[in-house]
Amino acid sequence: MEKQVSYQHSNTYNTLNELSSETKYVWLVFHGLGYLSRYFIQHFKSLNPKENYIVCPQAPSKFYADKSYTKVGACWLTKENTKVETENVLNYIDAVIVEEKIPKTCELIVLGFSQGVSIAARWLAQRNQICNRFIMISGKFPSEINIDQIQHLRETKVFLTTGQNDPLIPSELVEQQTEHLKRLFPYIKEMHHEGGHKITPILFNEYLK
Repeated sequence: MEKQVSYQHSNTYNTLNELSSETKYVWLVFHGLGYLSRYFIQHFKSLNPKENYIVCPQAPSKFYADKSYTKVGACWLTKENTKVETENVLNYIDAVIVEEKIPKTCELIVLGFSQGVSIAARWLAQRNQICNRFIMISGKFPSEINIDQIQHLRETKVFLTTGQNDPLIPSELVEQQTEHLKRLFPYIKEMHHEGGHKITPILFNEYLK
């Protein structure tokens, strides 16, 4: 017999730069499978440190990512007990937001890379969270999210970025997802880079235009 209990859990997250009166943009960024937040956040060092403050949550499930048991990676969700685990993750993100006390004068930018896309999208949809820009990079938008769940994001600037040589996301899947997302988000912009399944800091300033 499988049973379930509730308990309090703690988790870390990382930030980059300082949140000050000069901050214009707060980035809430979700890493992909196998990352740790302290390494993923390094991709955002190219942004103007005075105007940009980066918050990078940490996926809760850790694992050894190599055979020598030296490299540690992390995972947001699996197909096992997904509904409960999703709620646990969303509660954690809520706690991060409460802790950070993001000023209303700042633009909120939500970015997901790879597996982080699904977490970012579910948080925005299920928590009825408004953001100014939503950036999806090399990831899959959750199929269960329908247009009624994202009505509050109809005015949000949405960016869909893919690599032209991504071995994990076939071109036919990119095309199908793009058409689907165009029906969900009126203000969506497609962006591409020549690389594969990776995040490209060179595009960050394009997201701010």
